[in-house]
Amino acid sequence: MEKENTRAALLRARDIRAGYGDGAEVLHGVSVEARAGEVTTLIGPNGCGKSTLLKAMSKLVAPRSGSVTVGGGEVHALSPREAARLIALLPQHPSAPDGLYVGELVARGRHPHQGRLRGQSAADREAIARACEAAGISDLLERDIAALSGGQRQRVWLAMTLAQDTPVLLLDEPTTFLDPAHAMAMLDLARRQARGGKAVVMVLHDLMLAGMFSDTMVVMKDGRVIAQGTPGEALTPEVLARAYGLRAEVWDDPAGVSPVIVPRGVV
Repeated sequence: MEKENTRAALLRARDIRAGYGDGAEVLHGVSVEARAGEVTTLIGPNGCGKSTLLKAMSKLVAPRSGSVTVGGGEVHALSPREAARLIALLPQHPSAPDGLYVGELVARGRHPHQGRLRGQSAADREAIARACEAAGISDLLERDIAALSGGQRQRVWLAMTLAQDTPVLLLDEPTTFLDPAHAMAMLDLARRQARGGKAVVMVLHDLMLAGMFSDTMVVMKDGRVIAQGTPGEALTPEVLARAYGLRAEVWDDPAGVSPVIVPRGVV
């Protein structure tokens, strides 16, 4: 029997309906909770609304109805700067101006904590150093971002997000451009951020990695949540067939880490 989780949710998205401009609705009444100290991972086929949900959680997309709260406060009632002190988002396709150096980009993560005319404080410099060390980019600070590999750029963007030092961390496909070893290192870092007290919400496509590094998984399809729970509860043959049209066997991991998924074809 699964042990009941008694932690209170830090981030709550309630009955979110959202879309872009006057376009069709992408999210149809989605509700998700994320607890401090845990990793919550959104999975589902392309176009099911995972990235839109992260954007709605981070104030980048205003819900047509529903609410997003952090610690009980309504995120969409806050100013952008106030919201950025609570929620940091690593987007799926980040971009930076030409000619920007790594150290300059990471320092931008501290902007929500700074006054308009105030330079970096000792606390800012300490937060930047911690973020760079955690992301493994301390040796890249003087490099032009354009000269980096895709994997290096991904770690630099993560460092900027960590420098923001928020209680909620949203990561949209953080393993993009990373080889398997670096992908696992990235997800281990995300898990360590959660264990340090943050609520971490990720979007991942690799089901095996999602199972290994998640406390809770939320399965989406067509803008709705169709299943959620522990990896063992979310990664079942029935759920995979419904979400992805995937025929798969799901085995217990001998190490007891997460389910082992063996694709056998399409439904």
